[in-house]
Amino acid sequence: MTIGTMAEKSLHAALKMHYARPGDRLECTLAGSVIDILRPSNDPDVPDECIEIQTRSLGALKPKLAKLLDRCPIRIVHPIPYERTIVRVDADGAILSRRKSPKRGTIYHLFPELVSLPHLLLHPHLTVEAALIREEEILLDDGQGSWRRKHWSIYDRRLVEVVQTIRLTSAADFAALLPDSLPPIFDTLMLAETIHQPRRLAQKMVYCLREIGVVEITGKQGRALLYARSASIR
Repeated sequence: MTIGTMAEKSLHAALKMHYARPGDRLECTLAGSVIDILRPSNDPDVPDECIEIQTRSLGALKPKLAKLLDRCPIRIVHPIPYERTIVRVDADGAILSRRKSPKRGTIYHLFPELVSLPHLLLHPHLTVEAALIREEEILLDDGQGSWRRKHWSIYDRRLVEVVQTIRLTSAADFAALLPDSLPPIFDTLMLAETIHQPRRLAQKMVYCLREIGVVEITGKQGRALLYARSASIR
């Protein structure tokens, strides 16, 4: 393994190759923006599709979406680590240890990213695709990382396998993420317990679903707001 500066991290490059098809144009320019994958349309009346692989904050795409979303379909692909193997290496790239993280990513881990784009989620040209993946996270012993990782830096993320993809294009797609076991009237704590996630994640999920009309406020219980599925999509 060679340790150095890479122009494109492995995970982004591997996902781009995973999604690319013959005839696609990679890293091309459209209206002044660089597009990861531009997929030509077979219909002259339908614009080409832009596929953006976004391994980090979805909020960083807002300027590009503002420029392009009204003129062509855009699919945002965001990887979520369903399973992660943590690989620790020294400064020379020698592997020191490997272990599997006990954490498991789910579709619900998409919502902390979506809070920056709720007003765009139902745009007719936008598709959000969660890619649940197996990955390797390479930690480098360089003393530059977060204190939470004892100053190990995240050097790279490597794709092992795409396990599942979930596309969200409509209010019904988002509504389907609410579990059937969720009570008709619920608060964010009930939702958190039902999806087995922290309450702060459930709060972000409810915020997004409120913004697109999937859930609505029905009242309060103490200091907690109560919600229900919107009548239009029940």
